[in-house]
Amino acid sequence: MVKSQPRPSKIRGNMSANTIHRLIIVSDGTGETAAQMAKAAMVQFSEEDVYFTRYKNVRNEIQIEAICDDAAINKDLLIYTIVSPQLRAFLVSQARLKGIPCIDLLGPLLVGLAKYFGHEPKSIAGLLHDVNEAYFHRIEAMEYTIAHDDGRDLTGLEKADLVILGISRTSKTPLSMYLSHQGWRVANIPLIKGFEVPKEVFSLDQKRVICLTIDAQDLATIRRARLERLGQDKGGDYADPESVNEEIEYATELFKKNRRWPVFDVTGKALEETASEIIKLMVSRRLSPPHTLENMPHVNKENNNG
Repeated sequence: MVKSQPRPSKIRGNMSANTIHRLIIVSDGTGETAAQMAKAAMVQFSEEDVYFTRYKNVRNEIQIEAICDDAAINKDLLIYTIVSPQLRAFLVSQARLKGIPCIDLLGPLLVGLAKYFGHEPKSIAGLLHDVNEAYFHRIEAMEYTIAHDDGRDLTGLEKADLVILGISRTSKTPLSMYLSHQGWRVANIPLIKGFEVPKEVFSLDQKRVICLTIDAQDLATIRRARLERLGQDKGGDYADPESVNEEIEYATELFKKNRRWPVFDVTGKALEETASEIIKLMVSRRLSPPHTLENMPHVNKENNNG
């Protein structure tokens, strides 16, 4: 049985003798979009005294009939966003039968889009909610990844979808950020010769740990270029070919001791290529988080041009 909020017993707003109107929001999703649109429109009628009742996740005729019975008592206005054409038609028929005014916010738009694109809409309720869920999950993933960049924070490491290990300048940070934009919570930890790998890494699901390596000559070139950009001395151990070789050998021996960690060679590869290989592996292991882009239905991206 659908229940409604009680009608206020006192006059609100400017305390005039105006009638209090109830606007009923009906949606097969959360109703948030319809509520925001209705409230935005009511700014143009600020002298009217109104309040809202929202019915969400309305998916069958029994619910609609109960809502219409409630609205019919005082001829409240129904504002609805329902994707199913059958349910929309039933609501309209009930509203006409009971003399209830109603406004369809979504139906005309869907009909217009169907005419423009030349095919019918999916008519699946709740898709916008799913898209919003994915968006907020990706924001959370980016925040997590930033907080866990370069071994900065080892707390909450068990919440990572992926932990990346590698020596300095093997693209750990840019790769982590790229993956986080797709919904992966990534922690990356530097491997430093002479220092133990943090013990927290070994308490994780080892299938979520991956390693990066690179050609020694390329790495030395990358490090020299970095020092040059920073205006620092290029003669130290950081970019010295011999020191670089020792670091790579150290990392290689570490990887051999932990054979459950897959190793990705980033030499000469674009970031997207390495990310694609990692994602493919994690998906094959059934370790891909549910709200990543590869797990979402196709959604056209909005192009913001300012």
